[in-house]
Amino acid sequence: MEVIPAIDIRGGRCVRLTQGDYARETVFAEDPAAVARRWQDAGAQRLHVVDLDGARVGRPVNASAVQRVVASAFIPVQLGGGLRDLGVIQRYAEMGVDRFVLGTVAVKDQTTLLNALALFPDRIVVAIDARDGIVASEGWRESAGVPAADLLRQLAETGVTRFVYTDIARDGTLTEPNFAAVEALAGEAGKLSGGGPDASLTYSGGVTSVDHLLRLARLGLEGAIVGTALYAGTIDLAEALAAVMAA
Repeated sequence: MEVIPAIDIRGGRCVRLTQGDYARETVFAEDPAAVARRWQDAGAQRLHVVDLDGARVGRPVNASAVQRVVASAFIPVQLGGGLRDLGVIQRYAEMGVDRFVLGTVAVKDQTTLLNALALFPDRIVVAIDARDGIVASEGWRESAGVPAADLLRQLAETGVTRFVYTDIARDGTLTEPNFAAVEALAGEAGKLSGGGPDASLTYSGGVTSVDHLLRLARLGLEGAIVGTALYAGTIDLAEALAAVMAA
């Protein structure tokens, strides 16, 4: 299982939000590129970058900061936030972004999602961001009215094979993952093929300790995204990577 550091960008800075609330922001660094180098030096094999302003307004806002992160890192970067049309995805592809995390588009504009899958096979990730089991969109501000498992099944049938599931209520809280929910969703992912390989799942939200990562690894996840715990120091990335590799 990959342990993937999160770099959330707002106003050009590296921040964390609590439960996706833009009014509950903590700034951890002025330079996201320096943070990317820090996690890379600690052994990270991938970075999860989110343009928080882009997620909120539906278009790229922190593209220059993202570009600096990509230029500074020699490991793959997956990007979410404001990816609502193919032109934007193409520009980020030319910038060197490896994977594209689509959230609102997957809920509201599945024609664009299908076109993205055709143009960038194996590089599209769908974000299933849920509050109380119901998917949220538009930077987590709107309820899509669809259960997370239903969306996963529907999109797997269209050919999506990679998902990131975030429990919004746990995100940034330093509590613990919603193990019951992620286990159920991982079980659904394991049953589905979408005409190709089984769907894979990465989890995000409330990961606070190495023990949490080991429990998630036992569920057969592709990855776990860690944010606040790294910045607050409750998880040491190098130690976490070694523990998961040894498990």
